[in-house]
Amino acid sequence: MTSSYGRQFIRDLKREIRQVQRYLERSWINNMVALRNGIRRLRHFELDYVVIPVGGPLPERAAPPRTFIQRQLPLPPETLSLQALNYRFHRIAQADNVRGVVLVFEGLTAGLATLQNLRQSISRLRAAGKEVVVYTPYLDTEHFFAATAADRIIAPPVADFTAVGVRTEAVFLKDALAQLGIQADIIQISPYKTGGNSFSEADITPEQREQLEWLLDEKFELMVTAVAADRGLTIEEMKAHIDAAPFSMDQALARGLIDKIGYQDDIAPWLAADDDKSEAGDDLDLDENNGDSDNGEEEEAVPRAKLRRWPEAEPMLMEEPVRYHPKAIGVIAVEGLIAMGVSRQSPSRLPIPLPMADGITAGERTIIGLLRQAEKDREVAAIILYVDSPGGSALASDLIWQQIVQTQKKKPVLAYMGNVAASGGYYVSAPAKHIMSQAATITGSIGVLLGRISTGGLYQKVHVNRVSLARGAHAELFSDLAPLNDEERQILFTQLKDTYRRFQDVVMEGRDIAAERLDDIAQGKVWSGRQALAFQLVDSHGDFEAAVAQATELAGITLRPDEKMGTINFYGRPRETGLLGALLSSEAPGLSDAAQLLSLFDGRFLAELQQKPLYLLPFLIR
Repeated sequence: MTSSYGRQFIRDLKREIRQVQRYLERSWINNMVALRNGIRRLRHFELDYVVIPVGGPLPERAAPPRTFIQRQLPLPPETLSLQALNYRFHRIAQADNVRGVVLVFEGLTAGLATLQNLRQSISRLRAAGKEVVVYTPYLDTEHFFAATAADRIIAPPVADFTAVGVRTEAVFLKDALAQLGIQADIIQISPYKTGGNSFSEADITPEQREQLEWLLDEKFELMVTAVAADRGLTIEEMKAHIDAAPFSMDQALARGLIDKIGYQDDIAPWLAADDDKSEAGDDLDLDENNGDSDNGEEEEAVPRAKLRRWPEAEPMLMEEPVRYHPKAIGVIAVEGLIAMGVSRQSPSRLPIPLPMADGITAGERTIIGLLRQAEKDREVAAIILYVDSPGGSALASDLIWQQIVQTQKKKPVLAYMGNVAASGGYYVSAPAKHIMSQAATITGSIGVLLGRISTGGLYQKVHVNRVSLARGAHAELFSDLAPLNDEERQILFTQLKDTYRRFQDVVMEGRDIAAERLDDIAQGKVWSGRQALAFQLVDSHGDFEAAVAQATELAGITLRPDEKMGTINFYGRPRETGLLGALLSSEAPGLSDAAQLLSLFDGRFLAELQQKPLYLLPFLIR
């Protein structure tokens, strides 16, 4: 009895000590924030707008911190991520000494789902009472889609409005390979699983055309609906503008598609003189001197808004105290082709519409190791599995799936989908307690295929004689000497049927979908995130901020008004690291494309794509 009272006393004492520690921590944070804000007020830190350049692919999560050696090298600045951008927006939103932000678009190459995340980030900043102005020399479909989330759009006079719609294309290599004496044997579980069509077909199939048509319809409708609402137009009016494009900035201004015409240097005087927000349609005053007076006297200086770039503005921004919850959300990324082994960070992406040209490999060994690490971390309350992958190896996908199932016995896992989470990318997402995507995410592709390349004709063309000796009835099954015969094709098709049933079982178990309903959704068909929500393949739509909130709820944590849930990124160790990896990274464009092209023909790489069941998306849409 005494022992029981003693244990209870110790537990109560520990709880009280933790409460005191949290009180002191909160007091320390509040005092330091008050001190920094006091210094800012004494120094009269006032600014009107923070200028933030935005461009490139806008990856969801920030890259791993650079090593000591990498920091000593003259490498380009790290790519801006949505994680970093959201941090900046949060600081600006809570600062009462700044009016808003000027986003300078410098060439976005992000996918549509990423652009939807960017739009949501802009909307949150506007909801906090900050004005968002976009200056963009690019007004194609993607840039216009992102820019319309802002309060106002400024473009230079010589730019063109080129938001002419959306398109995709498929490349078919059958005839070209035949000229080289190469034949691709592709076995798929359904004509909709068209991942090998680029190699086995000379033209687009009806099923592939059907999929591309409905995905283009989805993408076009999502974009048109959003930009029409942002610009105060009807959908029909917006479609008419798109059909009339391209046209000049004067016409774009007259049509109400942009708000001002001017150069970047003109933004500061315009914003200073525009506190009352003059009506849309007025051009910027491009004459910086505003003319000379007749009597030769110096004219009064033109007022200019106080614009500061982020590095200069950050220490000036007022703060609000933020207390982080003792627990955090772990984040693990599954990006690129899913394969056996360790993750590889290959060079930049090539302009080839094939999943294997995407440049990044998510190794099963790396992902499983990170899941186990997050599972054991006591600070991690839940895990977000960020999936931006067209799939890949069926075996690697299943091994990752099994580890997620084991991890969920201890901690909830939320699958958060990026631009693409299809085939193997969907397979690893299926066991999650909650799946979140954007409406424009490409997902589904529940199916399997297998390919084998025969190069016997190529060797004949170059007069190389190959003689093969074998033991075993099916020893030549995976040889590239000759095309598949009927018996070999049937053997591989039987193997694929078993693998496909496994995929279906994983989805039915994870998503609680009946077999008869799943059959029509699956068959390799590719869907948008909006369609996937209707089919019960995903649970909700949102950006990463929404994913963190949902994961917090799954962990059973209720945050106080002054609390915030932090995140912990779990990084793998890509195979290409150190000096060579830095030089061959996407930040070294002079070498990247050549190195990536060579990697497509690397024997180890092709081995991952040949003679094995693949959960692979048929195509990439950019």
